[in-house]
Amino acid sequence: MHSNKLHLAVLAAIFSTQTSHVIANDSISELDNISITATKIERASKEVPQSVAVIDEQQIERENAMNINDVIDNIPGVQAISKNNGYDSRLIIRGAGLKAPYGVREIMVIRDGVPMTDPDSFTRFDLIDIDDMEGVEIYKGPGSIFASNASGGVVFIKSKSVFDEQQDRVKVGVGSFGSRSMNAKKSITLSENDSLAINFSRRQSDNDWRDWNDFDTTQFSLKHGHMFDDDSVLETEIAYTESNLQLPQSLNASEFEAYKDTGETTNTSSAWRKNGRYSNMLFVNSRYETTMGEYTFKPQVYFTKWGHFHPVTGMINDAQDNQVFGTDLAWNKKHELFGNSAEFLFGLTARTDIRNDGKKYEYADYSTGFGGRISEVLTDDKGTLAQVEDSQNTILGAYIQDSFSPIEKLMVDIGLRYDRVDMSIDGNEYRAYNWSTGVYEDGTGAYSYDETYHLFSPKIGLTYALNDELNIYGLVASSNQAPTESEMQATRTNAPINKELDASTSTNFEIGLKHRSKKWSTDLAVYLTKLNNEIVKVDNGDDDYYENAGETDKKGIELTTAFHINPNWSLGFSGSKTEYRYVDYLSGSDDYSGNSLRFSPDYQYSIFADWKNGPYKARIETTGVGEYYMDDANTEKYSGYSGVSHLTMGYANKGHNINLSIHNLTDERYASEVSKTIRYQGPTKIEDYYYTPGSPRNIMLSYQYKY
Repeated sequence: MHSNKLHLAVLAAIFSTQTSHVIANDSISELDNISITATKIERASKEVPQSVAVIDEQQIERENAMNINDVIDNIPGVQAISKNNGYDSRLIIRGAGLKAPYGVREIMVIRDGVPMTDPDSFTRFDLIDIDDMEGVEIYKGPGSIFASNASGGVVFIKSKSVFDEQQDRVKVGVGSFGSRSMNAKKSITLSENDSLAINFSRRQSDNDWRDWNDFDTTQFSLKHGHMFDDDSVLETEIAYTESNLQLPQSLNASEFEAYKDTGETTNTSSAWRKNGRYSNMLFVNSRYETTMGEYTFKPQVYFTKWGHFHPVTGMINDAQDNQVFGTDLAWNKKHELFGNSAEFLFGLTARTDIRNDGKKYEYADYSTGFGGRISEVLTDDKGTLAQVEDSQNTILGAYIQDSFSPIEKLMVDIGLRYDRVDMSIDGNEYRAYNWSTGVYEDGTGAYSYDETYHLFSPKIGLTYALNDELNIYGLVASSNQAPTESEMQATRTNAPINKELDASTSTNFEIGLKHRSKKWSTDLAVYLTKLNNEIVKVDNGDDDYYENAGETDKKGIELTTAFHINPNWSLGFSGSKTEYRYVDYLSGSDDYSGNSLRFSPDYQYSIFADWKNGPYKARIETTGVGEYYMDDANTEKYSGYSGVSHLTMGYANKGHNINLSIHNLTDERYASEVSKTIRYQGPTKIEDYYYTPGSPRNIMLSYQYKY
């Protein structure tokens, strides 16, 4: 039994070694990390035929992270944006997710094997406890057998293991804008075979540099692990979360100029100033691992029950009875092929998301302007019941993969995933918000929609070891993407003729190299991603809908490198150069073919220097993004930003750990995202700008004691 615990501790330690773009240890023998998402088999990232980034626990601790954005937003090809510096995130990977006005479109977020992204692209970031994260792995592009309906990539979050006896601690933090954090963990050895871990976290901030910008989250989890006499392992987690998040609106052009002058935005001109999400969630996840003859069997079952009160533009969503049931059954077997060792993997998965009696309400309190148009909501109190809806989304899937070496130094991954997606929506719309007139009016009445989609995700990847330190790889991977519930419903309701949305197809061609040595680590990726039959939005006044009318080419090169100068100093760089263009994109009467995608910077970079001497450490990092078009029509560009710097310093000795982080060190005033729309009031052309301001200088100090 002690050997089992040692084995698990070693795996945890391996996973926690430095990432390819962050160096903090001077004692590691090779700068590499373990990837588990890309192939569903633990493997050094150098051997994975795909661009994959792994972020370890040390980086999360160093950043004094309050949300996942703080630890992933400097990865090449990744954009993570928060409106309020809370746990919300607008996530984009290599352009995937750009068309979504909110949520995480085309990308799957997974925590310990459980999907956090629902069928309508909404991701339960409120469940993810940043203080219980052991690591984050980002898989870019299609082809992951780990996730269904995720043509843009996967974000895999690994929580701390119940068998980790080194996690006992008390941690407190205090920072700018009323930021406070607290975390307490306790591990209990119940017997030689049973372990228990208790975790409690609390984070809050008033973020008073913006109006309507508070957030707080309280999380509690209980984990139990049992090791059987036959070396089988059972791990179970029960967690409960309560989160309250205010969502401030974007700024117009004049408001953004005022922010650059003062560093504060005390109000906005938007009518919908009371957006927010106030949620609670019960989460259960149980994983088992055992041997069945020559196979290792890894079954998993999970359950989530959640509810939220969610005021948004136009309506207030009140959905209190939502349930998710799921299972994943995986078998893998080590075997021999071509005279070399190989590993075969196959599995079955099932998941159903059920929403019972979801309701929408009009806002109760608001003022009106010309023509009765709502000019400002005064509270987020519920008014007249506008809509009731039930929905069920079921995914049944199967996947298979073989990893083998036909010749020495060459590893081949061949895999295929298939998923059947069934969507069913039934509801009754009593009242609706008219976007053109700005008033509430009678709804369309009862409705019912049913759709089925068949999704395929094949891939083939090759990795060849040129020598002990340098691998080259190639990948061809494809994936289908089903429309979301809201896209399907808008099309069924608003399209002028009956339209059926098909799943889009994303195909990625990628080559690259990965170098690992004692002093130097480099990842280089060159890719072309082609999207066909893309689901695009058609502007139709107040009755927008979607259709399969798009084709997009995404070309890019990404580089991540880090170098040990000596035992005390390390330098590193990460960056990307991209060109994302519509090959074919018609939106109503507008032809955007040949245009660049909006909010797709032509470059992105991060430069850092690390210093470590005994118990002391420090890191300075500066980031920037290039210019990009604000709209699909390519009428105007935003200049991007540069020189946004972050400083972290720390001290660790005998269980005591102090971390100071200063984000936006020089207090730069910039926008993390800018968009532009053109509309007409009669013959008058009106240009609307939407700026998401980057956070001003933010200081956070934390102390933890591990015992």
